[in-house]
Amino acid sequence: MGNNLATPARPLQSQDPTNEDEPPPPLPPQQLPLSPLPQPPPQLPQENQPSTCEICIEPIISPTQLFKSPNNDKCGPHPFCKDCMIRYIQAKLDDNVSKIACPALNCSQFLDPQACRTLVGPQLFVKWCDSLCESAVMGFPRSFCPNRNCSALIVNECGGTVKKATCPCCKRLFCFQCKLPWHAGFRCEESGEFRDRNDRAFGVLVEQKNWMRCPQCQHFVELIEGCQIVKCRCATTFCYRCGGKVNRHWCDCQRPRRACICFFLILFFLLTFWPFMFLIIDTIRNCT
Repeated sequence: MGNNLATPARPLQSQDPTNEDEPPPPLPPQQLPLSPLPQPPPQLPQENQPSTCEICIEPIISPTQLFKSPNNDKCGPHPFCKDCMIRYIQAKLDDNVSKIACPALNCSQFLDPQACRTLVGPQLFVKWCDSLCESAVMGFPRSFCPNRNCSALIVNECGGTVKKATCPCCKRLFCFQCKLPWHAGFRCEESGEFRDRNDRAFGVLVEQKNWMRCPQCQHFVELIEGCQIVKCRCATTFCYRCGGKVNRHWCDCQRPRRACICFFLILFFLLTFWPFMFLIIDTIRNCT
């Protein structure tokens, strides 16, 4: 028998007489990236080009006379001459303005004292810093050291009434209330009258002995021991602790314990047996 070889079947291609005559469809146009137009290089400011000061409206010829603000990123390069800026800062400090704004129009930035330190000089810089400190402690009670060689600013940050204070710079005592050197043993209204050396020494002795002044005759009284309620030789009874008259004040005086116990016992007895005393008195009257 002969071998019959099977040939693989081929798919029949449909012949369309219309497709042979038509050309293939055109490809879509490709969008090529547009090259950017050449930009001119940024023009840098010329240092030798003269500018006009916005304060005095005068040309700034020398570059060394141009004030360069350290906050150019926020404030902007405003043309000012150094002399005008120094006079501007001086005028603001004379008007008690601590936060000095930039003098340029439509600029809300403030000048930095540390950045302007080399411009204004040491004396004006210290004045500027003192003005900033005073504005920062405006809400606190403050005083200045009465020492002429010091005149430091002292602030009462803790609150309360402060009378005897020590300057942190010169270490001298002064009165925080009347702003005068410390007047030991004398009141603020009397400190100006007692300027003699002996009076000041006596005032120191009064402070050491803890003597109290009589509110009536103004003589000093010394309490050695006993109750805090004392009687002066002018027959005025006052409290040795606070200096007030007994009939016009009430305070938690440190009296001896025995006197306090006796006082409370007598008060308790009166409050307890006061109604019975009236009954006893009425009974005695009826019997008689």
